[in-house]
Amino acid sequence: MSEVEIEVGDRHIREINEDIQECCSLGKKIRIVNTLSRHNLGIGLPPGAEIEFEGSVGYFCGGLNTGAKLNIERNAGWALGEGMSEGHITVGGYAGMSAGAAMIGGTIHIKGNSGPRCGVAMKGGNIVVEGTIGYQSGFMAHSGKIIALGGAGESCADALWAGEVWVAGPVKSLGVDVNVIEPTQEDVDEVDEILEPLGLVDKSREWRKMISGQRLWYFESRDASAWLMI
Repeated sequence: MSEVEIEVGDRHIREINEDIQECCSLGKKIRIVNTLSRHNLGIGLPPGAEIEFEGSVGYFCGGLNTGAKLNIERNAGWALGEGMSEGHITVGGYAGMSAGAAMIGGTIHIKGNSGPRCGVAMKGGNIVVEGTIGYQSGFMAHSGKIIALGGAGESCADALWAGEVWVAGPVKSLGVDVNVIEPTQEDVDEVDEILEPLGLVDKSREWRKMISGQRLWYFESRDASAWLMI
């Protein structure tokens, strides 16, 4: 696969993304340079694409990814990989608020820390954070796994639905309606299968597995009556 270089600079984002899509259609590996932490780079990338981002990127990088492989050398802004369905995104440093928001598949690997609400409303896929996950990470996650190797901030896994939050390290506080359970060996093996391709398996880790307490799954009769009156 031949490689092509695309300059960001002060060019219009639409023009940059059109260039990226054209190179993807030609089967070329792409390196994005002079990124200047610009927003909305690499949106809606197709399966099989391989893209390297020099430096840092801004908001929504890799959003709606349908199977591409992205590597971001440094940091990423808010909503990295929002709504992605397949593919793999690696961040060399920090990822801002709402990484993996509403994603339904694929893997996001963050080598540093992640900001607040990591994995908010995610519907599937996996997020692996080598550092800590920020405030209210896992909020309303419907499916998938968030795996934090360095701990978690306040209100962890708040209002979790049917997703799972796995934490090795200190947790500042739990959110509403969270149960911390002892994982089975089968559970741990599933997590290790996710970590193994990333070279992050450590059999000595002590895990906290967080799941929904299911108290928020159902309306009480008085709640239903209140909604009918609106």
